[in-house]
Amino acid sequence: MSVIGEAALSGFLDLLVGKSLDSALNFVADHDQLPQQLKQWQSILPDIQAVLDDAEEKQIKNMGVKKWLEDLQDLAYDVDDILDEFAYEELRLNLQDTQAQARPSKIQKLIRSIFTPTSFQFKNSMIPKVKEITDRLTCLTTRRSSLGLSEILSQAVTSKGKQPRLQPTSVLDGVVEYVGRHKEKTEMIEFLKGDNSNGVSVLSIVGMGGMGKTTLAQLVYNDATINESFDLRAWVCVSDNFDAIAITKAILESITSKSIDYSNLDLLQVKLKKKLSGKRFLLVLDDIWNENYNDWTILRSPFGAGTHIIVTTRLQMVSSIVDPLKAFHLDKLSDDDCLSIFTQHALKARNFDGHLQFKEIGEKIVRRCNGLPLAAKAIGSLLRTVKYHGKWERIYESEIWNLPEEQCGIIPALRLSYHHLPSYLKRCFAYCSILPKDYEFGEEEIILLWRAEGLLQQKAMPQIKDLGNQYFQDLVSRSFFQASSKDKSRFVMHDLINDLAQVVAGEICSKLEGDKKWKFSNRTRHSSYLVSDYDTVKKFEAFDQVTSLRTFLPLKFSSDYRVPFLTNVVLDDLLPRLGCLRMLSLSGYWITELPDVFENFKHLRYLNFSGTRIKCLPDSLCTLYHLETLLLNCCFMLQSLPSKMENLVNLHYLDIRGAKSIERIPFRIDKLTKLQRLTDFIIGEGDGSYIRGLKYLSNLKGDFRLSGLENVNGEDAGEAKLNEKQGIHRLVLHWSEKFEMASRNKEVEEWVLDSLCPPKKLEQLVIENYGGAKFSTWIADPSFKNMLSLELRNCKNCKSLPSIGRLLLLKDLSISGLDQVHKIGAELFGENQSNAFASLESLRFDNMVNWEEWDLCEDDEQVSKFPSLRKLSIVRCPVLLGRLPTILQSLQTLEIYECQRLVVSISSFPLLCELRVQGCEELVDEGSLSVQKVTSLKVVSVSKISNFNISAERIMLRFANSETFEISGWKELGSLSQIGLRLIGHRFIGISNCPQLVSLETEEERLQLDKIPGSLYINFCERLNRLPQALRAFPFIRRIQLENCPGLVCFEESNFSPALKELRIGNCVNLQYKKKIIIRV
Repeated sequence: MSVIGEAALSGFLDLLVGKSLDSALNFVADHDQLPQQLKQWQSILPDIQAVLDDAEEKQIKNMGVKKWLEDLQDLAYDVDDILDEFAYEELRLNLQDTQAQARPSKIQKLIRSIFTPTSFQFKNSMIPKVKEITDRLTCLTTRRSSLGLSEILSQAVTSKGKQPRLQPTSVLDGVVEYVGRHKEKTEMIEFLKGDNSNGVSVLSIVGMGGMGKTTLAQLVYNDATINESFDLRAWVCVSDNFDAIAITKAILESITSKSIDYSNLDLLQVKLKKKLSGKRFLLVLDDIWNENYNDWTILRSPFGAGTHIIVTTRLQMVSSIVDPLKAFHLDKLSDDDCLSIFTQHALKARNFDGHLQFKEIGEKIVRRCNGLPLAAKAIGSLLRTVKYHGKWERIYESEIWNLPEEQCGIIPALRLSYHHLPSYLKRCFAYCSILPKDYEFGEEEIILLWRAEGLLQQKAMPQIKDLGNQYFQDLVSRSFFQASSKDKSRFVMHDLINDLAQVVAGEICSKLEGDKKWKFSNRTRHSSYLVSDYDTVKKFEAFDQVTSLRTFLPLKFSSDYRVPFLTNVVLDDLLPRLGCLRMLSLSGYWITELPDVFENFKHLRYLNFSGTRIKCLPDSLCTLYHLETLLLNCCFMLQSLPSKMENLVNLHYLDIRGAKSIERIPFRIDKLTKLQRLTDFIIGEGDGSYIRGLKYLSNLKGDFRLSGLENVNGEDAGEAKLNEKQGIHRLVLHWSEKFEMASRNKEVEEWVLDSLCPPKKLEQLVIENYGGAKFSTWIADPSFKNMLSLELRNCKNCKSLPSIGRLLLLKDLSISGLDQVHKIGAELFGENQSNAFASLESLRFDNMVNWEEWDLCEDDEQVSKFPSLRKLSIVRCPVLLGRLPTILQSLQTLEIYECQRLVVSISSFPLLCELRVQGCEELVDEGSLSVQKVTSLKVVSVSKISNFNISAERIMLRFANSETFEISGWKELGSLSQIGLRLIGHRFIGISNCPQLVSLETEEERLQLDKIPGSLYINFCERLNRLPQALRAFPFIRRIQLENCPGLVCFEESNFSPALKELRIGNCVNLQYKKKIIIRV
């Protein structure tokens, strides 16, 4: 049973009665029939709108009211389509009139003589459509009276639809205390940390929807002690589509962070078993419904000792099939626990002690939540901004509590939470019913879809600039959306919330999931489906009855890296008959050509061809005068944009990131004054004056890239008025990497950079391939108080750096490819800067081929010594002499690569925990810090060091207990003990390219058995002739890999500990026991 009402109607009708209908009346004012008809609409629609609250309440028990609402909903969409046609025609005529005015007068008169009959014919063609709507409106009015629907006057101080606005982000983020399941969490963690050497260990969490099964699994999965106990972890949302191939692939992609492009189950499971061999692995399979024992047996076959699985399910049968070591049955929470959840969300408190006026009514509401944590959270979120006692009472007394859950499968508390949303949020939430369960979505992704459907009503919140963000964060704050457990930048809907969205949307929103086959209703306006490898004609039979579809949205999960194929029937037959589309996506499909049929899509607001193989866009796309969003991200074969795109006067968002074959923007950008997001403005040869058009794009915001700046002069650059674009937070200024071109001029490029001063609110700046000899002074202007990140890349002619130290909030600085820089000194800090680089956390120098000297001004006590620096990287600076800064109190990570003349001293880095050095003059630790003031390194990787100048005592202090220890490229190293190093104390040891290495340890060294390695890897150590005899005494060593060690002649299996799980031997040509792979589990 769907629950219709304000979700698709109240705000919708408000919009129709308002500006849209007024605009249509003005457009047809000179017609003899249409104004009379539209004025009837203007009279009837408000009367219908007035009874919607009453209808929304009564539809629960009165099917006649529900049918009336369904018909009204259909009519509202049809009214919107007709008004949109009027708006399109008016926009088309205005655009052509504007273009005609720029032409010679004779042509102008000729065109205008053509326009008038065309407009008259269009208006006449609309008469039958308009009359049909009028008849349907009249019929609905008659039925309204017979159903006894009447206007309900608001009684609350804050009426529904005008509730106080929530904060942009939840005030409870990171504050809400997890309640009621501490015992289960503690017990599960103890089970998981235990030994399971006898085989796979399974724990199941069983309970009805909304009990907190997934939340409990997340708490365990993310626990710090669990993270330390497992080598690998993976989380897979299974839901009702139990596909062993898809699940196995998802696990593999999660633990390898690589795309898997094949679907053979045997190959997948062999690879998975190989990856997991000898490792402790935690797997969460969330929301399993499949009750087939054979399917479960097949899925778990690659798992062996060391694998722990947590299964969450609503079904006891599923729990029995997975044969858990223990099943955790989640019962309903106590009233006290439910009360704590409720008050944390409603009052930001653990109880009612500070809010006694709500205590009695609040406890009654909590009892109605029936022990369900999701219900308590939803109702608490609903009441979070409500300070009016009467509203709490009406929530408690609502008839929705008494509606049986069996009637539509939705917990009453969730229905109630939806019922009391403002009307504008109801429509946004209902639209999200097209998202599959467990689908993770980004904020911007959803906001663009809402915009395309006209759901962002500025009238509802005229004072809010970023309305989409406000709507989205309101739904997050009200617990309709929640942050993904896998990616905090993305969001997901709880299964029950997704069910609620489907119920309230009804047949208006439909989706194809899995192998389910059905036909969409002729009422369906919004559709989605999950893509397959090959989307054939059969799948799209579901669209046979659809005539007025607005949303065509193929989706795939973030873990799905396939490039799917689409039948030509969709492009040639299906899409051309969907003339009401507002939103069309073909993202990700292997499509090389688009049909030239876009003149049929008058209503289109959103087009997404991202990731396709298209080479050009059809010219008819330039007739989409309503188009607001055009996404061409990663269309790497797209060679050009249409020259008439300046006709897309309503375009808000143009994304061409990754479309690297586009060489120029071939149209006047100044016509697109509504643009808010323009990812890249590419200036082609001879198009330098086009940059002036940016002056008119006052609404630009977000990331913005200017490319082809070698084709611009300073005067034109200044006319772009870049400093006035206050919404831009990241700016990339890009010149061609071809410095040898005759057209490149240092002075001109300096002028251009001077003229492109960005807005003071800028947060990130990147300058690439700039050809001037000096940087502009504005780069280091301290008035850029929001600047967090600065990158100077490949500016080959610059001889010195700006005074970057004056940017007091700068956190990340990267300087690379500045070939003319020989010395970096006081100029970097700036004059009289006692707190230079006060906030800098990451500093990177890369590919500075002529950089010889780094004068750190350490004699000047007034100059800061990078007090906040956590990471320092110096890469490919082959002639850099001297030492690093002597005191970096906050440094945690140091990376030095290919700096053959640099002395690397770690003496004054007390917090250093990660050291990676490959190629330097000398590695030094002079012991200037006491034992109490230094931490032991967790990761050590040292290679090609000419002089290792660290005492044995300091080695034991800094190196002895690292998690990872790797050495390579030491030509003279005969044994580890030669430089004071030992096998013991490290979890992973890797040794490679040490041709003189004979042994790993001297025989007299005593082993600390509690600190021996878990893995040992040795490669290209030609003289290594033996492994330590004591390896058999290493009780925890699990993996040994030996490759390209011809000096090894023989060893026996008895050399190794019984704990060894994996031994790999490759290309040890003289080894008598030569099996390539020996695995003992």
